[in-house]
Amino acid sequence: MTETIPLPAHQWPQLEPGWVWLCGAGPGDPGLLTLHAANALRQADVVIYDALVQEQILSWAPQAEHIYAGKRGGKPSAKQRDISLHLVELARAGKKVLRLKGGDPFVFGRGGEEAQTLVQHGVPIRIIPGISAGIGGLAYAGIPVTHRDVNQSVTFVTGHDQSGNTPGSLDWDSISKGSQVLVIYMGMKHIAQIAAKLIAAGRSLSEPVAVVTTATTDAQRVLETTLGTIVDDIAQSGLEPPAIICVGQSVLMRQVLDWQGMIAGHAPRNLDPLGRGRPAESA
Repeated sequence: MTETIPLPAHQWPQLEPGWVWLCGAGPGDPGLLTLHAANALRQADVVIYDALVQEQILSWAPQAEHIYAGKRGGKPSAKQRDISLHLVELARAGKKVLRLKGGDPFVFGRGGEEAQTLVQHGVPIRIIPGISAGIGGLAYAGIPVTHRDVNQSVTFVTGHDQSGNTPGSLDWDSISKGSQVLVIYMGMKHIAQIAAKLIAAGRSLSEPVAVVTTATTDAQRVLETTLGTIVDDIAQSGLEPPAIICVGQSVLMRQVLDWQGMIAGHAPRNLDPLGRGRPAESA
C-alpha cells in the first residue's frame, strides 16, 4: 500500500521529528483505518502499537521500527507509565513517532493519559481519531447502537477499572435506568457480576444481549443471548476476549441486519424483529 496506492490529493500533515501522533487503528478490519492514519504510517520512524492492531496494518509501515506495547487482561503487559515515558524518550531522540491504538485512542484506550504525559514533558502531539469497536464492531455484527424505535440514548462503559476489577465507581442503578442500550467494553471477565448488577437494577432477565468477539476481523464471532442466560451461554460457547457486549433491544435488529450473513447466502431471520407491524420507511 505504501508504494502502490497514492493518497487522494489533500494537504496531508507532515509527521515531524520529535512529534508523537496518537492514532486510532479502528476495531480490526484494516479497511476501517482512516486516511490520516494511512498518512501517518507512511511517515513514521517508529510505530508503538497495541495488542489489537492487525499485522496487515503494521505492514503498511515497512520503513518503521515496530514496538509492541499491548496490554491484555490476565497476561504480562508493559506498565502504562513505562509506555508513556518511552514515547517521550523516542520523541526526544528526534524520532517521528506513531502511537497506534486499537479502536479510538480516547475511548477506553488510555490515549488521554499518554497524550497528557507527552504534553507535560513538552512533546508536541497530534490526535487521529479511529472507529471505536463499540460502534464499528457492533455495526459489523448488524447491530445499530442507536435506532429510532429503540433508544434515544446509549451508554458506553468499561467492564474493568485500573485494578482489573468491575468498576466500583459506576452507578449501575442509574446506568440501567438512564439508558436503553448499554455497550460494555472489556466485560467478559466480569460478566457474571455485571449481569447481576443490571438485573438487580431492574433490567429484565429476557433482555437481548449480544457478545461480539474479535470484531470486524475474519475471526469475528457473535453470540446472541439474554441477560439472564449470558453467563452460561458464554461458558458453553467457548468465546474469548477481546469482546464488545451490547445490552438492549437494538440487539434484535441483527435478525434483519446481519449483512455478513446475507453475503454468505443466508436470508434475514426476521424482517420486523422489533414487532412494529409496519414498513421501516413509514417510521
